[in-house]
Amino acid sequence: MKIDARRKPLLAFEDFEPGQVFELPDYAVSEVDILRFAREFDPQPIHTDPAHAAGTEMGGLIASGWHTAAIFMRMQCDSFLLDTSSIVSPGVDEIRWLRPLRPGDVLGGSVEVTKVAASRSKPDRGTVYCKAAVVNQHGEVIMTVTTRNIYRRR
Repeated sequence: MKIDARRKPLLAFEDFEPGQVFELPDYAVSEVDILRFAREFDPQPIHTDPAHAAGTEMGGLIASGWHTAAIFMRMQCDSFLLDTSSIVSPGVDEIRWLRPLRPGDVLGGSVEVTKVAASRSKPDRGTVYCKAAVVNQHGEVIMTVTTRNIYRRR
């Protein structure tokens, strides 16, 4: 296999440590984005029908929480995940949607490493635990998620 010498080295398990923070890049969300995602994956009227949504306690169209989670995944990939030795994620430990994501919001946020644990049964890997916060352009927390991901060791 040919290696691209311009590509930076992948972050391996050993490169992560508690307290390390990765900033998430900005991500703008439009009404079209919200409608498209919701119509395919979460077709509840509060996500698909602006007129209906205007009459609810949310006071307007909001994105599906799952859409917010998918955007977070994209932001995490663009921030650091694609440049790692990630093998797989066995899941998330907690996800909270704290505020609605609305058309026109611009998301940002951060991912903080909270714990690293070498595998006892598979010495070629380890698990990295993180706490992430996704915020809107006003600095309001939209979503928090506690993640774990398994990375290869060097």
